[in-house]
Amino acid sequence: MKDYDADRAAILRDLLTARYSCRAFLSQSVPDETISGIIRDAGRAPSWCNAQPWQVTVTHGVATDRFRTALVETAKAAEPAPDMPWPTAYKGAYGERRRTCGFQLYEAVGIERGDRTGRAAQTMQNYHLFGAPHVAIVHADADLGPYAAMDTGGFVTAFCLAATARGVATIAQASVAAFPAMIRAHFDLPDDRNVLCAISFGYADPDHPANGFRTQRADLSDIYDPRG
Repeated sequence: MKDYDADRAAILRDLLTARYSCRAFLSQSVPDETISGIIRDAGRAPSWCNAQPWQVTVTHGVATDRFRTALVETAKAAEPAPDMPWPTAYKGAYGERRRTCGFQLYEAVGIERGDRTGRAAQTMQNYHLFGAPHVAIVHADADLGPYAAMDTGGFVTAFCLAATARGVATIAQASVAAFPAMIRAHFDLPDDRNVLCAISFGYADPDHPANGFRTQRADLSDIYDPRG
């Protein structure tokens, strides 16, 4: 058995702690070799039967702006119709965590709790990709079903950590997957590809208030059930 490596464990813990959902980006592009390195490292994520079901379609430059424009127009005009069903309810602790995260964001950007117009405008920032210079559309073969989505969740986590290690900020967005038909048409993806989420990424705007808060994390006792 390989000895425990405290230094490697500390590096991983630091990356997990440093990662956050960036909601305001600088316009500076990420070098192609950096993007390739992130995706190559994320591809080491585990998957059932080593299927590695994930694929990413990544935009650069004007391609990001074209998609951003098309996505905003679709979000204003169409009803969400995701390939994978969204949660039917956030009960108990899940709902409380969701509300707390929302209140933290609104407080950071100066939106009062009763300001529905301000909240709606902030929600639309999802479809503006928070100004990111790149977006990765994450998709998988529909025939692989929910287990492909579960495996791809590991890829998304690995992508975000690999990006953090390189000084690149990310935000994983289920909201973008609300319009898979438009996304498949826009990027000429086959109909048998399930659009699972997007990852907007680039370099964080350190002065934007939306990047000034961090979400609360559950205590160990809330997620760990040891059995003797």
